[in-house]
Amino acid sequence: MGLFRLFLVPRSSPGEPVPWPNRVLSGLVAFLVVSGVFCFAFQQLDYQWNWSAVFRYRSKFVQGYITTVWISTAALGISTMIGLFFAFAQQSRLLPLRYFSKIYIELVRGTPLLVQILVFFYVIADAFGVENRYFVGVLTLSFFSGAYISEIIRAGVQSVGQSQLESAMAIGLTRFQTYRFVVFPQALRQILPPLAGQFVSLIKDSSLLSVIAISEFTLNAREVNSNTFSTMESYIPLAVGYLILTLPISLWIRHLERLHHFET
Repeated sequence: MGLFRLFLVPRSSPGEPVPWPNRVLSGLVAFLVVSGVFCFAFQQLDYQWNWSAVFRYRSKFVQGYITTVWISTAALGISTMIGLFFAFAQQSRLLPLRYFSKIYIELVRGTPLLVQILVFFYVIADAFGVENRYFVGVLTLSFFSGAYISEIIRAGVQSVGQSQLESAMAIGLTRFQTYRFVVFPQALRQILPPLAGQFVSLIKDSSLLSVIAISEFTLNAREVNSNTFSTMESYIPLAVGYLILTLPISLWIRHLERLHHFET
């Protein structure tokens, strides 16, 4: 019974952090369970592993991984700015800007990203004489993710009660000060979890840029698979690579959630 208590959160103080021995032991148990399931499943697989053939293409994996990293990083930054702009544009007093924002958001969220990439590259970019497929790919990802980020931010801002805005105005705060000291601290706590999910989705969605022949991680893994006929050996590094990219973002967002948590 004493050992079993190491796997329980103390009932007397639910708000206090769990002791580190409990966290380490419970995390180790969960990791062993997941590892055991995968080890058992792969042992039952009737498959001839050929890692040496894939290893010869390691430079191709590295090149594709670097491309995915910088494309995702650029798209994360641009999409965040786009999301911020359109989140506040929807509340603008200028009606054409407000309706333009709504049309953009509904159009992007209502159509597949694959179609948007093809239309943006072969139709819009071609009409304006833009031939750099990497530039077009980053912009397409940014506008796609920006629509979702815009809705996340808008929902977070609108979650702050109108009474708090009126109270801020009553004590003489300017509009900027109201958003800086009243709205944003509360909205940030609401938008962090969905924002983390959107950032992770954006990184994984970058794999669709292979349809316009961008040599990113997924396309290079497919080419290695075509050359070696080693499917599992080609795609397992792909999964691990994306996990290495997305896991730090999830952990960072969780840290920010704890940092900005406060009682209401």
